Amino acid sequence: MTRVPDDDQQYDLATWAVHAGQEPEPITGAIMPPIFQTSTYVQPRFGEHTGFEYARTRNPTRDALERNIAVLEGATHGFAFASGMAATEAVLKLLSAGDHVVSGENVYGGTHRLMVQVLERFGMQFTFVDARDPAHFEAAITPATKMFFVETPTNPMMRIADLGAIGSIAAARDLYFVVDNTFASPIFQRPLALGANIVVHSTTKFLNGHSDMVGGAVVTSLDDVADRLAFMQNAAGAVPGPFDCWLALRGIKTLALRMRQHDANGRRIALWLAEHPRVKQVYYPGLPDHPQHELACVQMEGFGGMISFDLGSIDGARRMVEATRLFSLAESLGGVESLIGHPATMTHASVPKELRESMGLSLGLVRISVGIENCDDLLADLEQALAQE
Repeated sequence: MTRVPDDDQQYDLATWAVHAGQEPEPITGAIMPPIFQTSTYVQPRFGEHTGFEYARTRNPTRDALERNIAVLEGATHGFAFASGMAATEAVLKLLSAGDHVVSGENVYGGTHRLMVQVLERFGMQFTFVDARDPAHFEAAITPATKMFFVETPTNPMMRIADLGAIGSIAAARDLYFVVDNTFASPIFQRPLALGANIVVHSTTKFLNGHSDMVGGAVVTSLDDVADRLAFMQNAAGAVPGPFDCWLALRGIKTLALRMRQHDANGRRIALWLAEHPRVKQVYYPGLPDHPQHELACVQMEGFGGMISFDLGSIDGARRMVEATRLFSLAESLGGVESLIGHPATMTHASVPKELRESMGLSLGLVRISVGIENCDDLLADLEQALAQE
């Protein structure tokens, strides 16, 4: 378990992104945390160790990443995992057979799959609700409810959950309130300050930002939860290797800069798509006509580069995703390069068809992760792709 040391100094998040959790290496003064590529540690004498025994339990490079992300989210404890799904699984395994979770219906397809196809087989119960209305969470509570779980903005419908309102309901019932903050990153949204008590990330995405590693993270300020997560992390062993931790730390140093460019490009492209005659609907909380635009303005510092839009048919979606040149057709998101995907057949293929359709996740829906390239070039690429017959 990595606990963030007390520090009265208050810095901007852009400064913390560069420095949090990282001191110069004491022997050489190396400015970057070394990659401690070791599986075990020599103990000085019988019954004593330096705080490091075995690399599944702790690794100094991983410690630095865990401290860094915890500071960015305003938490006291951080945990790194081998993937975002491993992080989500660890959080859900805070519960036991018979426990009930109320989850937003529009979560990442892999999260829905884990809940329904894996954990329900072990006796956990899940109810999926439209997270745009906090009253839906209240109405779904049963005597067995132990946790609320939401994404905001959601993947891929870009819905916004009112974290303050949902957090108040969770607090009144003494429930865990978990927020997947992958889409916004701590630069644009800090759920712990808005009512959540556990935050999950896929570090693969915006935190790393370079599409060259896979990882996940969980942060919390609840000491008892931290103790259990530390046990889970060590017992199950789904930990990242030191090189992946180093890559994530390297990426986080430019997080504030990258998020500003994702946001600037995203806002401009969303406005352009909203005016395009071939686009039926644009889903982006930065648009003034987004139904929850005002809420997004209150709880987010920026809207980012994730945009979904409906082209009306699977044929139209196929033509477009196969025609882009700068937007690469690929899974994932949050990298410096722009990506394009078809949620119904890619990221959300495991979600039942009826649920996809009820959310508006149609076969014509396309999702783009807007990178940090020149926006004029990106717009030209989208224009030529949308012009395909």
